[in-house]
Amino acid sequence: MTPNSKDVLEKLRHYLAAGPTEGLRRFLREVHYADLAEALPELNLAQQIKVIRLCEPSKAAAVLYELDRKEVAALLEGLGEWRAALILREMSPDDAVDLLGEMPQEERERFLSLMGAAEAEDMQELLEYGPETAGGIMTTEYVAVRRDLTVQEAIDRLRATAPDVETIYYVFVVDGENHLVGVVSLRELILSSPSTRVADIMRTEVVSVNVRTDQEEVARIVAKYDFLAVPVVDDEHRLLGIVTVDDILDVLEEEATEDILRLANIEYEGRYFEAGVLARAGKRLPWLVVLLFGGLLAGNVIANFSATLSAITALAFFMTVMAGGPGNLATQTLAVVVRGLATGEVRPREVLAVILGEVEVATLVGIVSGLILAFVAYAWQGEVLLGIVVGISLALSMIIAAVIGSFVPLIINRFGVDPALASGPFITTLMDVCSMLIYFSLATFIMNRFI
Repeated sequence: MTPNSKDVLEKLRHYLAAGPTEGLRRFLREVHYADLAEALPELNLAQQIKVIRLCEPSKAAAVLYELDRKEVAALLEGLGEWRAALILREMSPDDAVDLLGEMPQEERERFLSLMGAAEAEDMQELLEYGPETAGGIMTTEYVAVRRDLTVQEAIDRLRATAPDVETIYYVFVVDGENHLVGVVSLRELILSSPSTRVADIMRTEVVSVNVRTDQEEVARIVAKYDFLAVPVVDDEHRLLGIVTVDDILDVLEEEATEDILRLANIEYEGRYFEAGVLARAGKRLPWLVVLLFGGLLAGNVIANFSATLSAITALAFFMTVMAGGPGNLATQTLAVVVRGLATGEVRPREVLAVILGEVEVATLVGIVSGLILAFVAYAWQGEVLLGIVVGISLALSMIIAAVIGSFVPLIINRFGVDPALASGPFITTLMDVCSMLIYFSLATFIMNRFI
């Protein structure tokens, strides 16, 4: 909890203990909703309900959206149907849909029935889109004008609709059938002559996204063009809504979280306290069992070279280095490539260049690391051949690690699967097998030739 939130929590407790609510009302009008949302879970449910009741509906809506979904359901129940519906109506449609979409079907339908017919219809329509698509994260609160209007008429319309829309920085231009035909910024409207037609100042080359476009691609487009909002259209290019930059920030956080967890072979489990112990364990256990058998495979490779290990017992000392070093390099390569694919810096046609680039890095790192390890082996045992085995094995394993760490995610991405699935533990286990095979094969070859 941040210092601001701690201060908010102390003041909340003070005002709640004091009894009269006027001081609490004034405080709630001034406090930032994010600090309030962070402090609120530290209170008991009855105190939370009292605080939300005393908040203005718009602030209450902002606070509820920041809370864990389980906490929201309990709060809405405690607030009563009328107050809950009032708060939900204050939310932008996309935020309300996010909230309702995670509720059980029966509970969701009950809250929808409490809202106005038009609002409920908008939310029901948004709920039908995939949660990770442009349609699932868009809002239907936007400003659109006809191209035959004058600038003055467009500004008048903007004044009339501004209180009900999420952003007014872009005014989208449509024809009689609501097809998106242009866009004009608020700045351009203000600087233009009142009698000028919107059609004369609008830009017709509008970057838009289809309602079914994946949210990660939408985020990439917003980041590329530095948009504050991007329009969402259907297959006939009719304007359906907009995705605003605040929703994109949520998408980026969610996608980054998923990728980081997948790099550790963990499926996204939602907010930490929303999933139970059994649910979280169930998502992690399958991968861990697969990796367990991978570890047994690496052990089987070592067992097949037991004669070599018995003849040169010093080989056992370097096994952890031989497995750990290439595994770490493979994980580093994987992280670099997955990030490049996620940000669009690495394109599918650059597969060969990426692999060659990583192999060049791994060759340099492998040679240096191999020489260091060879020197350590020679200094410890005074055996030149042992130094040669461990040095060459480590260098070769690191080169193979770079190939696997870059090739596997690129191939997975080529088939349309999230490259983060080529995760760290999987790559590390695979490298354990490969490095042990290289290490003991080379040791056996040299032992049979020179000893």
